[in-house]
Amino acid sequence: MENFQKYSNEVIELLKQMISIKSLSKEEDDVANVMESFLKDKKLTVNRRGNNMWVWAAEKDINKPTILLNSHIDTVKASSKWTYPPFEPTLIGDNLYGLGSNDAGGPLVSLLATFLLLSEKKQPYNLVFAATAEEEISGKNGVVIILDELAPITLGIVGEPTQMQMAVAEKGLLVLDCTAKGKAGHAARNEGVNAIYEALQDIAWFKSYQFPEVSELFGPVKMTVTQIEAGSQHNVVPDTCKFVVDVRLNEKYRNQQAADIIQSFVECEVKPRSTRLNSSSISLDHPIVQRGLELGRTYYGSPTTSDQALMNFTTLKMGPGDSARSHTADEYIKLSEIKEGIKLYFDLLNNLKLKH
Repeated sequence: MENFQKYSNEVIELLKQMISIKSLSKEEDDVANVMESFLKDKKLTVNRRGNNMWVWAAEKDINKPTILLNSHIDTVKASSKWTYPPFEPTLIGDNLYGLGSNDAGGPLVSLLATFLLLSEKKQPYNLVFAATAEEEISGKNGVVIILDELAPITLGIVGEPTQMQMAVAEKGLLVLDCTAKGKAGHAARNEGVNAIYEALQDIAWFKSYQFPEVSELFGPVKMTVTQIEAGSQHNVVPDTCKFVVDVRLNEKYRNQQAADIIQSFVECEVKPRSTRLNSSSISLDHPIVQRGLELGRTYYGSPTTSDQALMNFTTLKMGPGDSARSHTADEYIKLSEIKEGIKLYFDLLNNLKLKH
């Protein structure tokens, strides 16, 4: 890797520049412009849709598989607990502090440097790098709006902080709005049908039911009733009781499948807010997982969601940094983590053979 140090230094400077720009979800225009300018300075042909950009290492060959390197440019809001300025890159020793440094600036620029290194020689696959928007809110104008332009994709590397270990599965998220119906009546008389009591039967089911398919990585599907609302005044039997259920799915179930199973058991009306954030997994026999094991990487199941949930092809979530630092005050990434990430990404992907 002749240009390893050169690209490492360049992308670290790019990350510092990105930290200095406010880039909340749906407000990524300025940081997207900086990324586009960097890519154009590398004489790459930049494709852009909204605040999503992608570049190819070479002209696409339909006879080769395609690997996507992807991470996001948006951040969450900075909390009031920061002791360092969140929009000023602050380097103390090996630690680079700043909002978005860890989630997911470090993984993003590490993938970018890896893309530049891999592009320097012919690979047995098409290679595309994409920096995308709205990941933190699973937005509809994020990576999903460009996937058709890149298809078919054989393998996606999703850059998120995993300490460069392999997240071979990711939990799905399903939020259910449930409504139990009754009949209004006066609380002083024996009349009406209490919707709260109707809801309690279903809530007891959510507490006790176990989906039959249990994951080796995640264990069982987890369902938690998190909100409840009913009644208008103390002397009226409520005719409606609404409650919310948070469902975290293992990789054995798709969201719509789980919603259908739930509705078949309960009496209340069940409405998923979205079925987009599905669970995902990659086989342990996959060539990139096997190569990762050879490189001393471990694997695990990730409980947090990412844009991986929106991709209908094989993906591996992996990147420098630590997810425990994400969305916290004084977020940071170590420069040594970025450099290690670039090296490990390169060793994982260089001359990787995939079936097309």
